[in-house]
Amino acid sequence: MTNPKEPDKSDEFFPDWLDEEDPFGLKEEMEIILFQCLDCHGTDEVPEYIIGEFSVDKNNRDEVELHCPHCNGTMIEAKNVPSD
Repeated sequence: MTNPKEPDKSDEFFPDWLDEEDPFGLKEEMEIILFQCLDCHGTDEVPEYIIGEFSVDKNNRDEVELHCPHCNGTMIEAKNVPSD
C-alpha cells in the first residue's frame, strides 16, 4: 500500500521535473539592483527579475523608473543618479 501523502510516481500526470531538488528555483541567489529616489534620495533594493519585467517594452537606452516607496517620487538605478 502506498503512503497517501506521497504522489504515485507511476501516475501519468506526475511531472518528472518535480523530482528535481529545487524545481521552482527557490534556493537560487537573486541579483539585487539598488535604486535611488530623485526626490527624497531614499534607496530601495529591487530584484533584477522585477526590472526585467518593467523593461520589456523599453528600448535598450531607456532606463527603468520606479515609484519610491518612501515619498512616491521617481526612482532610477543608483549608479545613474546625477550628483548634486
